[in-house]
Amino acid sequence: MHSVVCIKQVPDSSQIRVHPVTNTIMRQGVPAIINPYDLFALEAALGLKDRYGGRVTVLCMGPPQAEAALRKAISFGADEAILVTDRAFAGSDTLATSFALASAIGQIQRDMAVDLVFCGKQTIDGDTAQVGPGIAKRLDLQLLTYVAEIEHIDPEAREIVVQRRAEGGVQRLRTRLPALVTVLEGINEMRFADLDAMFRAARYPLKVWNREQAGIEDVSFIGLKGSPTVVAKVFAPQARTERAEFIETHTNTPGDLAATLLAKVFTRFPQVKAQVERQAV
Repeated sequence: MHSVVCIKQVPDSSQIRVHPVTNTIMRQGVPAIINPYDLFALEAALGLKDRYGGRVTVLCMGPPQAEAALRKAISFGADEAILVTDRAFAGSDTLATSFALASAIGQIQRDMAVDLVFCGKQTIDGDTAQVGPGIAKRLDLQLLTYVAEIEHIDPEAREIVVQRRAEGGVQRLRTRLPALVTVLEGINEMRFADLDAMFRAARYPLKVWNREQAGIEDVSFIGLKGSPTVVAKVFAPQARTERAEFIETHTNTPGDLAATLLAKVFTRFPQVKAQVERQAV
């Protein structure tokens, strides 16, 4: 069982600021972390390795400083780590990023077949949830998104059974391998790295690929040339000045609470009351 986990180094969102004049994100002095959703994906792959054996390869596209994220993944138990970095990748949107990662996974498959590709459901800096599905489409992999639990894998039958969170409930899906899985938060709990693993990560000979080594010949598919997305403006939300309103009721019964709340809403927003009355007719 060979799993490839795609991770991304992102700025810590709790410390991001927006420049008041240029309206661009100020990354200077902001610590970089592994995308939190990708940690759930990594632990899912490591858990399958514990159960079924095999290898876990961690793949990251980013600047040279993303090496720190890959070494951290090695300390958690990953067997191999590959950093795909090249100035030609600068400015890549999700379309170009999925192309680059899919090309790199194709190169990995030349040495060892890939059974599963894991991604977090999304990244905290983009929040698009597009890269995982984009990789699956390019590599013709079965796609399982928003997975909340991996129930079973049959390596011989080449099947995987998962529970996927969907609107209105949970879907239980069975599909064939190879597949790409995007996992939800809370699917597991990330393990801790012990001291020996940290030393191994520090000594690990990290693989660093440029675009040619990642199997990318045409630069029109990566970077700004391969990115049709245009960000018109980045801005910080304005802080709300109004205070929360406390609503008091005569009793704590659900009916009294609902009636009082509806009366407040209808008083403040008469158009809502009118719309409800029209629908009730």
